[in-house]
Amino acid sequence: MDFAKIFSQGSCSSSIFAKDVDNMMPFTENSTWNFAADDGVFKRTTHPIITGTSVLGLVFDEGVMICADTLGSFGSMARFLNCPRVLKVNDQIIIGAGGDFADFQYLSSVIEQQIINEECLNDGFNLKPRSLHCWLTRTMYNRRTKLDPLWNVYVVGGIQDGKPFLGLVDKIGTSFEAPSIATGYGSYLAQPLLRTRVESNPNISEHEALDLMKHCLRILYYRDGRSFPKFTVGIITKEGVRISDPVEIDSDWSVARLVGAKCS
Repeated sequence: MDFAKIFSQGSCSSSIFAKDVDNMMPFTENSTWNFAADDGVFKRTTHPIITGTSVLGLVFDEGVMICADTLGSFGSMARFLNCPRVLKVNDQIIIGAGGDFADFQYLSSVIEQQIINEECLNDGFNLKPRSLHCWLTRTMYNRRTKLDPLWNVYVVGGIQDGKPFLGLVDKIGTSFEAPSIATGYGSYLAQPLLRTRVESNPNISEHEALDLMKHCLRILYYRDGRSFPKFTVGIITKEGVRISDPVEIDSDWSVARLVGAKCS
């Protein structure tokens, strides 16, 4: 059986993207992709190296807001302090990513190239948030079925048909839409706060949404060992996209002197 011919056809059901990022098989011992081939045994990355933590997403009355800190952790070490994980895709879409930073850079470059290709066509059609969300779902699931997943969780936000869109895709292809989303440790600490606020007042303003995001990021900074006080904010409305420079949240650690060491 000619596996090269089979896999060269790609596996994404959609032809939105000219470059099929999950078309990396088959590997051979001399394949440029297979850096860890050893006696014909193909190895996959099972432990991400440089990682980012929680991503928060929220729908407000006029658009969508996505926040993430700028830390790239090397295990438990706060190694890289300027790794922005919120990205503008086009005038209708922003994305945020947690997990392996190298995989995020790789997939971002593929998405960026497709946006350039679409602009060169100049046919009046642009990638929409639901389309990107669907494509990411298929891509992540397909890589998972090859036992070589992209170790990321993506939050996709945008405006489609005049309405805000917010969705999540994880590394095994699980996806859903929701008015508030939090990944990583934030799904335990921040999501209850976001959900409670959205359920009590679905039409919060942009200013209220930003204050709520800062509150959640501050709590994560206090309690998540992989978080960082500097973060970037992506905001998308009908007027366009804004990605902020890194902003530092205020914090108060004076209570730390009241916490004594716990002896066994």
